[in-house]
Amino acid sequence: MQNKILRLGILCMLGFSSCTDFNALEYEVEKPISVERQEEINSYDDLIAYVEENRGPDFRLGVSLPATDYTAQGIRYRLINRNFNEFVPSSGLDHRSIVQNNGSLNLTQAIGLFESIEEKGISLYGSPLVWHRNQNAAYLNGLLSPLIVNSPAFMNELEIASLAEHTMEGWTFSGDVQVEEGEGMGSNTPAVKMVAGSGVNAPEDLQLTSPMISVLPGKTYEIIAYIKSDQEGEGRFTFEGLGDSSPEIDYNGDGIATESFTTSISWKEVKFSVSNFEEETFQFKLELGYHPGVTYFLDINNLYVYDTDGDPLINNLISNGDFESGIAWGGWGNNSERGVTEDGMGAGNTGRAFYVTNPSLTGGFWEVQTIYELGEPLNEGETYQLSFWVKGDAEGAIRPELQSPDFSSNGFGQVFVTTDWRLVTLTTTVTAADRNRFIISYGEFAGTVYIDEVVLASESLTGGSTTVVEKTEIEKSSIIENQLDRWINEFVTETKELMTVREVISEPLSDANPSQLRGAQDTPPAEGEFYWQDYLGKDYAVKAFQKAREYGNPGDMLLINESGMDQNLAKCQALLDYVEYIEENGGQIDGIGTKMTLDLESDLETVQEMFRMLASTGKKIKITGLEIRLNDGHQDSEYLQEQYELYKEVVKQYFNNIPADQQLGITISNPIDSGNGGRSGLWDSALTRKPAYAGFAEGIID
Repeated sequence: MQNKILRLGILCMLGFSSCTDFNALEYEVEKPISVERQEEINSYDDLIAYVEENRGPDFRLGVSLPATDYTAQGIRYRLINRNFNEFVPSSGLDHRSIVQNNGSLNLTQAIGLFESIEEKGISLYGSPLVWHRNQNAAYLNGLLSPLIVNSPAFMNELEIASLAEHTMEGWTFSGDVQVEEGEGMGSNTPAVKMVAGSGVNAPEDLQLTSPMISVLPGKTYEIIAYIKSDQEGEGRFTFEGLGDSSPEIDYNGDGIATESFTTSISWKEVKFSVSNFEEETFQFKLELGYHPGVTYFLDINNLYVYDTDGDPLINNLISNGDFESGIAWGGWGNNSERGVTEDGMGAGNTGRAFYVTNPSLTGGFWEVQTIYELGEPLNEGETYQLSFWVKGDAEGAIRPELQSPDFSSNGFGQVFVTTDWRLVTLTTTVTAADRNRFIISYGEFAGTVYIDEVVLASESLTGGSTTVVEKTEIEKSSIIENQLDRWINEFVTETKELMTVREVISEPLSDANPSQLRGAQDTPPAEGEFYWQDYLGKDYAVKAFQKAREYGNPGDMLLINESGMDQNLAKCQALLDYVEYIEENGGQIDGIGTKMTLDLESDLETVQEMFRMLASTGKKIKITGLEIRLNDGHQDSEYLQEQYELYKEVVKQYFNNIPADQQLGITISNPIDSGNGGRSGLWDSALTRKPAYAGFAEGIID
């Protein structure tokens, strides 16, 4: 025990005329054990020094913290640089952070983070490529939502009645063309079926020619068609009566004109404008003879040609009812909030929507409202039709009405709101001449309501139609597989200079039944959760590893990761079986990660056996997240000592049971105590080293 000698002198007392000499009084005070122990912990070197001395420069000692902890370059930035050689951002590099609501990728944070760590010689280990957590689930689920098609609010200049009646009067064709019932969009609707036989070798070999269409020269007309095929196909439109009979066209609405458009198993909208008419009539020709063996379907009910400046069939009294301008309606009540969503969150996963968040139920439905002031009062005695799309983040009810300044109104009735988009069509008759505003009340709904495509019109002036097309299971699988390929392609391609070790698949197995894949059948997805395997099945991981290998660097190290194996050896074995399955079916896995969340009651014998089982694969083994938690009741120093011993023992077990050439690294998750980390850190919230720090360091040394 080390003692400290304190020497105190007694100063002259005030009021004495002079000071006399004094002899120092000596006495000893024993240093508290806690202070002595902290000094010992503080005397330990930085963690990375022990790694470099005992485990070699290629061993990755990682730390998981928010990306902003590094880019802010504050005290945590210095802690990371001093102790670790790998940074694992807990957010910012996942699908949810990078994939925007319109499907585009925002890599600004990823590139900025890499630029910050590059000069420090620290490697970057990103979030899993494919995981159920931290996904832009709203975007992915939106792609699986029904296709919503609103016919144009104008007269159709194209004669389609004969197609629906199977007579095809006025239409001509070449090749195998006929009308099929039940193949169109929606329920029991017709479509033109066009089959490209084995002998087609030019687009015009499979052709459908429209009747003559009357137009006003000098004006612009829009053509809309919906087409799908049983496999990837290709088509184009050509014309008679235009200045250019075979123009390149912006089929996709992206500003790029092309000779042709592509088709797939999902309905595709082909929409473009035509002008430059030579006469007062013209014809179009749909030509699909590009590829033999492809069967196409052209929806009849939503095949349109119309004058964009014509008289509308629908006189919508709500301007900006689609909210694409970003302007929200006004409102009040119960600390509610309202606004317009980001692009891609509207009905059908397109455009914007208006939202209202009511924090709680109120005593009356009228206590939370939004208001839209009409341009002029409505006509007394006239019936008005209201239609809109609506969904909520919960279930509840809202009430739309037409109101007067004195608050008297004509209501449309109670509208039940579900968590899926649905189209509502209602009517009411105006009974007073001063109804001049449109009101929706939300007091009976607690949560957020989304509203889109609001149309209010006199019933005598409404027209057009709405078609809702549910996607088939085959379509959903195809959509998600395309998204998997696109995500991995774009992200890996853009970041392959930043990362050479990747976690491709994380937590694929069910916690309740490890022999099965994790999915919505276990637990309904929470916010930001999406189960790729529910749509792609067991081979989703095969595809992910193949794509990561294809788009990355030749020498990239690709890992699969699982949690909970440290206390459930059945889950560990199930993962090894899945690894074998993936490799038997064409995927190549270089390493296995284990995420370990332990506490003082965890079984270390099970941990040791897990390491042995993982090592038996011969693959690189990485602890992708290690934390040993203290429960809320564990406050005394004895528990800190137990935490110290467990950190030391677990790290020792890793090094003793994983051969040196298979040791890839250890990442500390929740390294700093916080309210949600179960006090699992090596540092407390004041960034003071805990006994756990010493235990971890000694585990590296032993």
